[in-house]
Amino acid sequence: MKNLRLYGAGLLAALLLALVIYISGRGAGEGGGGGSESRAGTTWTARTMQNTSLESVTYGNGLFVAVGRSTILTSPDGVNWTQRTPQMYFLSPIEIYTLTSVTYGNDLFVAVGNDFLDGSIILTSPDGVDWMQQISLTGSLLWDVTYGNNTFVAVGSNGTILTSPDGVNWTRWTSPAGGGLGVTYGNGLFVAVGDDGAILTSTDGVNWTARTSPTRDPLYGVTYGNGTFVAVGDDGAILTSPDGVTWTQRTSPNSHSLQGVAYGNGTFVAVGKSSSLFDLTTILTSPDGVNWTEQISPTMDWLNGVAYGNGTFVAVGMFGSILTSP
Repeated sequence: MKNLRLYGAGLLAALLLALVIYISGRGAGEGGGGGSESRAGTTWTARTMQNTSLESVTYGNGLFVAVGRSTILTSPDGVNWTQRTPQMYFLSPIEIYTLTSVTYGNDLFVAVGNDFLDGSIILTSPDGVDWMQQISLTGSLLWDVTYGNNTFVAVGSNGTILTSPDGVNWTRWTSPAGGGLGVTYGNGLFVAVGDDGAILTSTDGVNWTARTSPTRDPLYGVTYGNGTFVAVGDDGAILTSPDGVTWTQRTSPNSHSLQGVAYGNGTFVAVGKSSSLFDLTTILTSPDGVNWTEQISPTMDWLNGVAYGNGTFVAVGMFGSILTSP
């Protein structure tokens, strides 16, 4: 009888707790007119996994585009995805390539990456559906691409920097120091980050200046939002800057390797991976780039990239993992 009473009391407590959570959830969603968008970045849902590794995702012209190992996927909502097949003029059908980054600008999607035989690869698409390969003019590996100031800028290994006004015709430049792993554009400035904490800035994508970095950890991702640049990297490295010139190191909730960062709906979201066998992934959120909170991930797979569009964050990673929030 004692066990039965304990079971009944426990059941009642569980029901009361569920009721409190339900009411709290309704208040958070309905109060202040914020709706589900107010929770973007904090609550995540795992979508159908793809049969390949995904490295990057972007949003443009009403479409999410995710890229990875010999893969291009598109989705209008981050939930339902369609695989696309690019036209390859400079690769044999049996060659394996990896697209490491994708961006959107000037009515064009541009994806960059690595062909394991010849070096770099560049693909373009006006709609995310039909893709064509372009000449990259470099054998260096390309890691990231962005658009700003009427210019596409791609960065890669060996200090490689490529610029293009249209995504088709590219010019090669060399950075003054490091860089090459991540690049973004904001407030009239290109910012590139890379190995040994390297940070470079440029107003035109051609002339670059090395900036003083507070870390020697490799930096993999950088974004701009709400008047702030945020860069992330190994060992939980998080840096912020109001102007791309002066940088401050922030405290991360963990020491995981942060691979990508995005801004949307008043929230910065950083994603990455850890070396733990029981917690391979990490998702961090921040309203200001300074104070960060770790969120629960519905997957254990590494996450490599994140983007925001149409009220939704989309994160992608190893083994074709795709997460959305809210």
